[in-house]
Parts: sequence; structure tokens; C-alpha cells
Amino acid sequence: MATPLAADMGAPVGTAPDGTAIVRVAADCSGAAAQVVGQTGGQLLSASAKTQGGKVVCVITVLVPGNGSERPKKVTVSVPQ
Repeated sequence: MATPLAADMGAPVGTAPDGTAIVRVAADCSGAAAQVVGQTGGQLLSASAKTQGGKVVCVITVLVPGNGSERPKKVTVSVPQ
């Protein structure tokens, strides 16, 4: 259940050294976070949008309970948008 990208393509906010326009883009990772939390049974630590290979992905980090006396594990998952 991936959520669609919610982008706000406003006016350029700056220019990169190579002359490329920098545009602020917002991605909604709440659906991806809910999906990962539901699949892992963990507690959400962070959710952020990043560009990897020219595509927007949501990087979700959860704290997953350990088995028995094991410590919880931090798990990071990238969810394509």
C-alpha cells in the first residue's frame, strides 16, 4: 500500500553549482510509515523522503521488539513512491 507522491512544485528556490534549478518538493511518507510499522510490529522512529537514483523514496526507521530477552532492533526500510 504505497501512497502517491504529494509534490508541491513551486518556483525554484536556488541554483546548484552546475546551473540546475533547485525546487522544493514535499513527499507524504505517512502511508509508507504506517505500512512498515504494520508489517514489522515496530515503533516508528523516523520517516523522511529522499531521492535515490532519481526517484523519490520514503526512508522509514522503526524499532522492532526483540524476541524474549533480546534487545529491540532498529530497522530501516526504503519504500518507493
